[in-house]
This record gives sequence, structure tokens and C-alpha cells, in this order.
Amino acid sequence: MASVFDLLPARADGPLKVGIIGGTGLENSEFMVAREQVAVETPYGAPSDTFTLGTINDVEVVVLARHGRDHRHNPTNVNFRANLWAFKSLGVSIILASNASGSLREHLAPGTFVVPSSFIDWTQQRQRTFYDGAAGHPTGVAHIPCFPAYSEALRSILLECAKTVGVEVHDGTILCIEGPRFSSRAESNMFRTLGADVINMTACPEAYLAKELGIAYAAVALVTDYDCWRVGELEHVSVENVAKVMVQNAVNTTKLFALAVSEIKAKSELLTTEVELAETVAKGSVMF
Repeated sequence: MASVFDLLPARADGPLKVGIIGGTGLENSEFMVAREQVAVETPYGAPSDTFTLGTINDVEVVVLARHGRDHRHNPTNVNFRANLWAFKSLGVSIILASNASGSLREHLAPGTFVVPSSFIDWTQQRQRTFYDGAAGHPTGVAHIPCFPAYSEALRSILLECAKTVGVEVHDGTILCIEGPRFSSRAESNMFRTLGADVINMTACPEAYLAKELGIAYAAVALVTDYDCWRVGELEHVSVENVAKVMVQNAVNTTKLFALAVSEIKAKSELLTTEVELAETVAKGSVMF
């Protein structure tokens, strides 16, 4: 019997190491002092790209472009398990992630940020657990709880730091579709009735795979468009329209993450407790 914690290095004592997952529009790592690039092998195959190791305000950070720096991986083909396993093997215990997203609510205009408090997983083709019974993988079954869906301590930091950056920010529920196509209008309206506030293609299974590894995880949804639910809307979601908003969103997100990392450093005692809780929950969720 072997859990993920039996197969991965134990978390080291000392300062927390922060992982940052950049979504579409955040493929570079210019917001940090980069030191080196490292490739990581995992039992689940190759991660999306090499990892950039460096610092922000003297905090050790590890950065990964979720789709690869050249955006070569479509949402379904992102190797979420390899990405997160590699982060954990590099000593990361906290992850901040970004998700380019469409708005399903009138008040969430393009340029707005949403820090999700919960998710709806509408994907169908993705590997959802590290405990898949394959040779060389952890054994048992992980019944990981998804309430709360994200680290509340990290969510609070992201919400406050977004206000400092000057971005309109809200709580909300993020819905993850398979992609890579955008929704039909009927689907967009259905997702609104389900209670989703923003729609995205990469929020899941990343959020709950991080939970299986005992990583404290939070994300920010970067609103780029209104999807296609608005009657009379002249410009529906498209690659061209999304790209226009993405440029400014990327600037604001890099500022947000830099501030958030500094705040994590200032609240290291609180966040260490959050990480310990995440690991306790992960270990207690496995049945052999």
C-alpha cells in the first residue's frame, strides 16, 4: 500500500515554496527573478513544459505555463497529473493559478477578476485522480472532499491583493468544460441556470488533483468575454476578442501574483497551518 506521500519527497521544513500556474496569456515569467529552467520526470508522463525556478521578494517560486510556452497543449491534452506531481516533487506546497474565463453574469465584465470559491466539473475525458490502479502509481482510492473547493486563506489573499492592484474582483463559481470549442448559446444559458458565474476549460481536474497531493491551492479567473448567452450581443466569444482583453489581464495578473507571494511571506505562519491541514485531509482521504 502506498499513497502519494509514500512516493514523493516529504515536505521540507523551512520557508514555503510557491508554485504559479500561468494560463493563457501568462506563458512568460517576467514578473519574477528567474534563476534556472528544470525538466521533471513523473510517473504520469511529461509536464506541459520545463519549470522556471526563481524568486519573488526573496520567496522561492516555481512557475509553469499550463499550455506550454508556445501554447501547444489544448485543454484536454494538458497533463494535469504530471504538472502537479512535478510541483510537489520540487517542494511546492502552495499553488496560485490563473484561468482565462468567460463571464456568465452581466456584472462580471471583461477585465474583471473572479476568485472561485467552488467549481462545477463538466469535463468528460480527463484523468481525475492519481489513484488509478496503474503500476507504479499510488494504491488505494482517494475520496478527496471538495468543500471547501479551494484554500480559503489563499482566496482571501488573492481577493485583497486584487483590490490593491485596482482590479474589480468578485467571489464566484467556475464551471469547467472540456473544450477546446466554445459553448453553444443553449449550453451557455444552461450553465447560467446551474449557478455558474464564469466558464473555463482548465479549472478541473487541477483544483482537486492539488487536493490529493495536499497542496494548498487557489485560482483567479480572468474574465475575457461574455461567452455567447447575451441576447443582442454583437461580439460573441472568439479568439480575436479574447486576445484583446487578455493582454491587460496578463499585466494585472502578474502584479496580483507578485503581491500575493509577498503576502504569503508575511502570513507564513497562517499558510503553514493551511498546508499542514491540506496534507492531513489528503492523507485521511485514502482508503486501502
